[in-house]
Amino acid sequence: HLLRRTNLKLLHSVNMSASTSNQRIIPLEEGWNDEIKAKAIDKLEDLLNGGMNSGQSSMFGPREYVAIYTTCYDMCTQRSPYNWSRELYQRHGDTIERYLTTNVLPALRDKTGQGGTILLTELNHRWTNHQIMNKWLKKFFTYLDRYYVKHHSLPTLSQAGLRCFRTHVYDEMKGDTTTAILGLINDEREGKIIDKSLVKSIVELYEGMGMGSLDAYNADLEDQLLRSTREYYAKKREDWINDSTPDYLIKAEEALNEERNRVADYLNSSSESKILKVVEEEILEKVEMVLLEKESSGCRALLQNDKSEDLQRMFRLFQRLENGLNPMASILENFIASMGDDIINRRQARLDGGEKDKNDDPKFVKALITLHEKYLGVVKKDFSGHSLFQKALKDAFVEIVNKNVGQFTNAELMSTFCDRILKSGGEKLSESEVEESLDKIVQLFSYLTDKDMFAEIYRNQLAKRLLNQRSTSDDAEKLMIAKLKMQCGTQFTSKMEGMLADLAVGNEQRSEFEQRMRNVDTKLDFSVQVLTTGFWPTYKSPEVALTPEMSKCMSVFKEWHDKKHQKRKLTWMFSQGNATVRGVYGKKSYDFQVATLQAVALNALNGGVTMTFEELSRSLSLEESILKPLMHSLSCGKFKVITKTPAGNKINNTDSFTANAKFTCNMRKIRIPMASLDSTFNTKRVEEDRSIAIEAAIVRIMKARKTLKHQQLLSEVLAQLAFFNPNPRVVKKRIE
Repeated sequence: HLLRRTNLKLLHSVNMSASTSNQRIIPLEEGWNDEIKAKAIDKLEDLLNGGMNSGQSSMFGPREYVAIYTTCYDMCTQRSPYNWSRELYQRHGDTIERYLTTNVLPALRDKTGQGGTILLTELNHRWTNHQIMNKWLKKFFTYLDRYYVKHHSLPTLSQAGLRCFRTHVYDEMKGDTTTAILGLINDEREGKIIDKSLVKSIVELYEGMGMGSLDAYNADLEDQLLRSTREYYAKKREDWINDSTPDYLIKAEEALNEERNRVADYLNSSSESKILKVVEEEILEKVEMVLLEKESSGCRALLQNDKSEDLQRMFRLFQRLENGLNPMASILENFIASMGDDIINRRQARLDGGEKDKNDDPKFVKALITLHEKYLGVVKKDFSGHSLFQKALKDAFVEIVNKNVGQFTNAELMSTFCDRILKSGGEKLSESEVEESLDKIVQLFSYLTDKDMFAEIYRNQLAKRLLNQRSTSDDAEKLMIAKLKMQCGTQFTSKMEGMLADLAVGNEQRSEFEQRMRNVDTKLDFSVQVLTTGFWPTYKSPEVALTPEMSKCMSVFKEWHDKKHQKRKLTWMFSQGNATVRGVYGKKSYDFQVATLQAVALNALNGGVTMTFEELSRSLSLEESILKPLMHSLSCGKFKVITKTPAGNKINNTDSFTANAKFTCNMRKIRIPMASLDSTFNTKRVEEDRSIAIEAAIVRIMKARKTLKHQQLLSEVLAQLAFFNPNPRVVKKRIE
């Protein structure tokens, strides 16, 4: 600050004297040789060549500097023909050129061949000196920059100095210095310690030679660095390829991190992406499939052995490559599919080994859930939830879940698994465990192609739970329906929601009817559940000869109901009713929890009466197909409350039946189940619903499009139907 202020005062006084008195003309040679060269340039060169004292803060004091500046100023402001601006500009360039060719170049040539560090150290020293020289000459000849250079559109003094260095030093030495830099970089890659600040200074020289752009850096250093890097890592790839995949990838990741740090330490930041791309191509892209498919350490082996850390590293590295994750996702999909096949084959082996094929196989469903949960976790944690791996998981499970084994479909097995969780007497789970299990089964359900089949089976099982009061919790039922609704929409669950709504409304009506029954003289505790036909599955409804008490109560209900709902039609479903019958055997009495049809049959055999099969059929007005399973449940089941003659496990038309006088049981309340008269689900109904859905989709599409080619219509219909995988032939039929 003090120096600048002194200069200003002196300059001001010089300018004043120039304007107020006639100044002596300074001849060119006198001004150059006696003043500028002798007092500035020679001294500057001496100082640069080693004459600068340690601790010397400035080469020229304020008075020296101002005197030299004033001489230059005066020589540039004299009237023509004594205005020496052009000559001084020329001599400025000549001075730098002479110094570079007589001092700098010989010194650098002398160091060539003595080792990379020696040459680069000398170049760095000479480059630093050149910058000092350039700075001081610019200061001395500042007036040239202000006027002469501007008016003649010439390079500034700084630019002229840099160009001179580039032409006479850089262009000659760049080949050797680039080789030296590359040698040091390779030394560092091999673990040797190098002078990073020296390399950084030389890199800055390369950047400076671009005169404001990186052209020189890119052409003279970066291009060769990229070639050198490619060659280096090609050799490393061959050295490392015999390692296991995890070990190879650890080295690859370290190499990439080191290259990134190298750029940060001493290279231009624009080189980072280019260098990393070269390294990725050499050590990852060219051997990706070899690494992924290594038998004992490839991607499949890592999945098999749950090597989470190695999988994460593999994902990180191959994510860097364009389409680098596709082979990994494909391996994951095939691996999960093979694990699913193992589970399916184990079920097949159990069935082949003589195990009875049932619609209830919790072991199989739990194995699928465990498999899905495990690899969903792998996708989320090890593969960062990447969409490619989510798709691989989905595609694998779509294949697994829709591969049926045995008589029952996976849709039925999954629905029955839900039934076990949601009905009393099934799985003993806490509320949170129930919700967790339902979440997992719904995830599996999402992969089913025949979702409508699952819905039909689930609806039948839900109806049984609700009508037999076997549901553990209304909240759990609502939760499951909500999950299905979230997955498939309102239309999918509307009937199930209607069933729950029927029961809620039925509770209000039941309490109202109980008030009415108090005025009726009957021994029965009689209640009725009214169901809406469209919501509930269709059931067989056999006409049966009821007891007089039952008939009386039914008449009372019908009369009461008709007054409340005149336009509704009641159809009695005796197959779905239930009753509690008190049975007295000697001194012991039991409460039998049975279906309405069983109660009527027990009543017919009350008091020790013996009846043949034919007599029972006539008395109860029941067909053989219904009476046989009914009597089988009472005489051949776990609790034989009726004795069959002759004894056996099969009901024949010639059998006779009487109450079992010797019946005993440790329990007072006994539930006697009866085989369902209806199939688990109605395939025909599912097919009908599918036909309706196909027709609705066709109408929707044609309303929107007006005109459409047959093939386009077919493909759009197939795309729209989400709940099942329609047969194209059926779609064609519906279109026609």
